[in-house]
Amino acid sequence: MSTYRKIHGRSIQAVTTDPSESVAEGQVWYNTSSDTFKSVVSLEAFSSSASMGTGRYQAMWAGEGTQNATLSCSGRTAAPAIVTNTEEYNGSGWTVGGACNNAENSCAGFGTQTAAIKTGGYPGSDPEGLATESESYNGTSWTAGNAISPGRQGHAGAGVSTAGVIFGGNDGTVLNKTEEFNGTNFSNVNNMNTARQNLSGVGIQTAALAAGGGTTPVTTAAEVYDGTNWTTVGSMNTARQGMGSFGTSTSAAVTGGTTGSNSTATETWDGTSWTTSPATLATARAFYGDCGAGSSTAGIVAGGYSTATIGNTEEYNKSSNVFTAAAWASATASNTTRYLGHGVGTTTACVVYGGIKNPGSTYRAQTEEWDGSTWAEQNDMGTARFFGMYAGTQTAALIGGGYTGTSVSNTEEYDGSSWSEVNNMPAVNRLQAGFGVQTAAVSAAGQGSPGKWANVYHYDGTNWTSATAYPTAVEQMAGCGTQTAGLVSGGGADPGLVNTQFEYDGSSWTAGGNLPSVLSYQANNGTQTSCQIIGGGSPSYVVNVTDYDGTACATSPSLDTARGYGRGTTTSGATTGAILTLGSTPGTPSSNTSTQFTSATETVTAKTLTTS
Repeated sequence: MSTYRKIHGRSIQAVTTDPSESVAEGQVWYNTSSDTFKSVVSLEAFSSSASMGTGRYQAMWAGEGTQNATLSCSGRTAAPAIVTNTEEYNGSGWTVGGACNNAENSCAGFGTQTAAIKTGGYPGSDPEGLATESESYNGTSWTAGNAISPGRQGHAGAGVSTAGVIFGGNDGTVLNKTEEFNGTNFSNVNNMNTARQNLSGVGIQTAALAAGGGTTPVTTAAEVYDGTNWTTVGSMNTARQGMGSFGTSTSAAVTGGTTGSNSTATETWDGTSWTTSPATLATARAFYGDCGAGSSTAGIVAGGYSTATIGNTEEYNKSSNVFTAAAWASATASNTTRYLGHGVGTTTACVVYGGIKNPGSTYRAQTEEWDGSTWAEQNDMGTARFFGMYAGTQTAALIGGGYTGTSVSNTEEYDGSSWSEVNNMPAVNRLQAGFGVQTAAVSAAGQGSPGKWANVYHYDGTNWTSATAYPTAVEQMAGCGTQTAGLVSGGGADPGLVNTQFEYDGSSWTAGGNLPSVLSYQANNGTQTSCQIIGGGSPSYVVNVTDYDGTACATSPSLDTARGYGRGTTTSGATTGAILTLGSTPGTPSSNTSTQFTSATETVTAKTLTTS
């Protein structure tokens, strides 16, 4: 009689708990606690990721990129305007790349995030004057290349920057024309069997797949290119155009698109036939452009047109594990309604204090501690105030300056139970940024007397001393980090809000990567090299969250509700988790609601084996 060991060369492992790390599909184990045999099976699903900075449709993509490294360029925004914006995706968010030279929508591309080619498109002028331009991207900037012929829009591309192919599209007539790229020039080669536009294309120059697209009517046709000829292969199950796609000529997926109405459906290709996948998009959409990157088991699509232009990003995974996207979700409300309070600590041990309630302009002295699940009232501050600097931990917090109806300079320390008055700041101050710990803190810029100033002060646990001035007079910004590795973001200067960030090493300020847009009254959580910039906005609050890695900003999953004047706390490394409470939300000037950020997770799916 054959046994599992004889067939597979190893015995079944007995364990008391199911494994939590990645497990190969089909692996079997015996769980002694539940007295069951278990295994894992593949699952297919989409999960949401951070949205693009600029929502767009009919954009160019670097299709040979991976799920964790691709780019999108140009396309049409909600304005509607055709843009030159480039954005790069790093697996968790989008960063700003170098702008292309020519604004076009319905362009096509191929290559990778650091070596991409963009071709053709519609520049928004005479439809008969479709673009013939090509451009190459080196990971930083775009350089003009040689022309395609004919000029076209709505085509697809495949391959790498030194060996690519474009096919289909429209030059006033729906096309079956194919052109190969050798790293320098484009040349016409054998045509596709079916003329089409707004089709999907994946693969490389010598093994490309074309699927679906618009003809009269929309088609299910698919064909593969071997570097010389096109061969018709098995048709898709559903005719559609404007889909997203990723994979190779023998293992691919297409998703979304329009069949007359926008779709959420996905089909997978195994080199022979198409199968409808159980994985569906969260948002029905079409006309992504030449969209998508990655493999047939780990792909990404973003942007497109739903009922409006969108920037939503969704990742596709076929795996034996379950992927849960990073997200913000409602958490336990704090006890006291207020905004412009102060908060320090971690996601399981933080303290919030002070603030103001509107309407009524009631200054708050209340202090609350968070243990990871509940808020508990503690002793009040000695001076009710808001707009102060703040730093420290749950058991060693600090506040300096602020506003009580007039700006103040008094300082208080918190020991985890009660507040004590200590030495005053050198001058009255409010709306400044604060960061550090109770015995090594920084107060940066803000509003002195009179008006905005650039003054910086250090606190050593006893005294305040003057330090190197902030590069500009500014207020309403936020800070994070330590006295020797701090970060200050945004704020209001003259004549208006700024998107600048400056890093501090304890003695000097250095310009960091700019925020995607001007911002004030946000919350900063984390460290100088792993910071989350959350919400904010004046006069309108935003849901935007931005990650900063010490070099550049990237989009992050948005808040569940737009919020400004909030205060939050984080674990070490902002992208691992945070909790935000207090603040103002649309229609609610003062709030006690809380929201919590949970990072992405991947867990093994264990299926119990039965005899049925």
